[in-house]
Amino acid sequence: MGVTDAELESLLPLIKIKVYPKKTFLLRDGELAKNSFYVEKGLLCSYSVDGKGKQHIIQFAPEDWFISERSSVYFKIASRFTIEALEETTVVVIDKEYTDYVSGWPAYQEKNELSLQTHIRHLQARINMLLGATAEEKYLEFIRLYPGLYQRVPQWRIASYLGITPESLSRVRKELAERSHR
Repeated sequence: MGVTDAELESLLPLIKIKVYPKKTFLLRDGELAKNSFYVEKGLLCSYSVDGKGKQHIIQFAPEDWFISERSSVYFKIASRFTIEALEETTVVVIDKEYTDYVSGWPAYQEKNELSLQTHIRHLQARINMLLGATAEEKYLEFIRLYPGLYQRVPQWRIASYLGITPESLSRVRKELAERSHR
């Protein structure tokens, strides 16, 4: 990131590491988000719940991923999403004190800009995929984006993320398995 040893040492008091047990909510719908999270170990999930009680997965955050409710953090509005630990998860908490401290560093500004642009790129690709891809294409993209996650996450959550039914996901997985055995 282009940070000097002195700068890195000055950050140490601001770094907060927390461990969240499985099924812990880091943020609930309606709360004001104050933090972003970098996942060191474990798995987080961001989702909304519709009027019928159905969960809509927005993002998974396995190791080395960031997760946040950016609208709530940046615009200081109530969150429309919930962030939950799907496994015991160790995170680095990125709060306002940390962000304010490093915001003037050119290396941080460059890294933050790249992170935001990458996030926008992923969101645009996800919207396009949800609007026009087949169930199989969505699943193959999920596997590419989140390798190995299909072994850690229940099928109904993957289906929710893909915007398809669990039955459709079962069918896709079965067809892919049959094709790979030919």
